[in-house]
Amino acid sequence: MTGMVAIIMVLSIPLAAIITTHLQKQTKIKGQMITDELELEKLKHENFVIETQKMRLELEQMKLEDAKENENLLLKKG
Repeated sequence: MTGMVAIIMVLSIPLAAIITTHLQKQTKIKGQMITDELELEKLKHENFVIETQKMRLELEQMKLEDAKENENLLLKKG
């Protein structure tokens, strides 16, 4: 009985090391995934800001073109 307990104890040490190493690797991978997701969200936000600014500039340009067109129409009528 004592021999069996000793064998189990000796075999459980490498198993514990394997399990611990596996859990550490999983934790590192999850940490890297979170870092990558955070970077992706930053890029998405930056892209959103750029697109919003572009749309604002396009709208401003359309307003200026409309004002110019209305001014030309007024000059032709008068």
